[in-house]
Amino acid sequence: MLLGSANTKYPTDYAPEVLEYFENKHKGNDYFVKFNCPEFTSLCPITSQPDFATIYISYIPDEKMVESKSLKLYLFSFRNRGDFHEDCVNIIMKDLIKLMDPKYIEVTGKFLPRGGISIDPYANYGRPGTKYEELAWYRLQNHDMQLEKVDNR
Repeated sequence: MLLGSANTKYPTDYAPEVLEYFENKHKGNDYFVKFNCPEFTSLCPITSQPDFATIYISYIPDEKMVESKSLKLYLFSFRNRGDFHEDCVNIIMKDLIKLMDPKYIEVTGKFLPRGGISIDPYANYGRPGTKYEELAWYRLQNHDMQLEKVDNR
């Protein structure tokens, strides 16, 4: 377990295996958990130049929750990985789905501009056949309005 470990080793390559979870003590409640990760870095797969972003992760847990230190190390593992912005957001979401099997999750990347253009990919997932699938569709249709709220706090 990474939490409380004094000898933290930062991965130099993509490392989904560092992700850890703990039991949700409030399984009967629907509630959001939100992470704001303002120091995300990856590499452009074409130029190898660094890309910087804030990654926003929001999810409704079921039985498992992601442990925050492991999430930090996982996100750090993208530092030397070459992926397009859209890939980063979808990979993060899919890895967290695999780890936790949440009821609902969304991942937004607010990437700093390069070449005069910023890219803000958004991906989400709601458990199929449930009200969370409907929530995912609704939030996907309205995600730009959510970003405006984040930008204009």
